[in-house]
Parts: sequence; structure tokens; C-alpha cells
Amino acid sequence: MKVLVVKGNNRPADQAVSSKMYEEFVANLKGVEVKTFDVFEEYMPYFGQDFFDIFGKLQAGEALTQEEQNKLAAKQKAMDAVSEADVLVFAFPLWNLTIPAALQTFIDYTYAAGFSFKYNEQGQLVSLLTDKKAILLNARGGNYSAPEMQGMEMSLNYMRNVIGGVYGCEIIDEVIIEGHASNPAASQDIINEGLTRVKAAAEKLSVLATV
Repeated sequence: MKVLVVKGNNRPADQAVSSKMYEEFVANLKGVEVKTFDVFEEYMPYFGQDFFDIFGKLQAGEALTQEEQNKLAAKQKAMDAVSEADVLVFAFPLWNLTIPAALQTFIDYTYAAGFSFKYNEQGQLVSLLTDKKAILLNARGGNYSAPEMQGMEMSLNYMRNVIGGVYGCEIIDEVIIEGHASNPAASQDIINEGLTRVKAAAEKLSVLATV
């Protein structure tokens, strides 16, 4: 089994809970081939008009500049990493109600017609990554499971809709650690309990790899 772990936080583990989750998960994986894709360490230019210009030049059979080739290679690297994996694991925080920009760029690179989805003759979206499984590891300092906060949470919900909805991956596990910032008195207990669940998710995946 090949596991791709997408690391969506560049803060050190002693300062960021989702970084702790990443480390705990990887440390407890056994019997699988693990590859980390650190979205903050990779060369990942923002997705925008430059890329559409590149696509246009490719369609017209025009030569690309070296910079354009580098940008296209960066996008392809992310897509290749996804293609090669049996399981996609995302460890990421809630930042300002959404995901970090670098993780958004990874999604922009892989959210591609003909790769992760297509449209059928009736105009309906068809997922193309249904052969893959996914695990979401999310940390948020506030309690966004509270009914009055759920509508503001746009990190985990977004990833669910993209990875499970558009891409069609089977989300086999989710671990959420939340409320550690809004409840300082219980912060360490909240984190420790959550990391125990992260360890269990890694162990469960390790067992799945042997089946």
C-alpha cells in the first residue's frame, strides 16, 4: 500500500497541533510505503492566469519558456503524487476559517478535469479517483462542532467536498482536534486525547494494509 501524506502546516510541532498530528500519524504507520508532500516546501506557484496561458500555448503547439515548464512540472508533480498513492492523508489546520493557501494550491493543481473528475454527456460530474481512500486530520483552536459555529468552518468541510465529493475518494477516517485554544485549562488534555485518536487511525490503516 502506498500512502501519500500531504502536510498542510509549516509551523513546528511544538507550536501547531496539525503538525503534531502529522508527526504522530507518520510515526505509527507500519507496513506501508509512505511519501510526504509538504506543500510549504515544494515549489508551488499560485494557480492563475499564468497557468491558463500555459495551457493555451500547449493547445496551440507553441514552445514554453523555462519558467512555464517549471510551473507545469510543479502541477504535474502534485498530480503524479496523487496518482501513485492508494491512500491520501491530509494533515491541515483551520486558518482564518479555511485551509492554508499552500494547501489550496495543491488542490488547485489536482482539481483538474480529466484527472480527478470529468463531465458526462448529460453534463453531470463524474469522479475519477474512486479507487483511492482518504484520511483527514484537522486541527482548529475553536469549537467548530458547536451548532452556532458549524456554518463558519470551511476547512474540513471544504476538504470533504473536494476529496470525497469531487474526487470521489472514500474517506475512511477523520480525526478532529478542536477547542484547545478556546479552552486553555483543558488544552493539553484535548490535544493528548486527539493524538491518541490519530495514533489509532494510523494503526487501523496499517492493519488495512495487511488485509
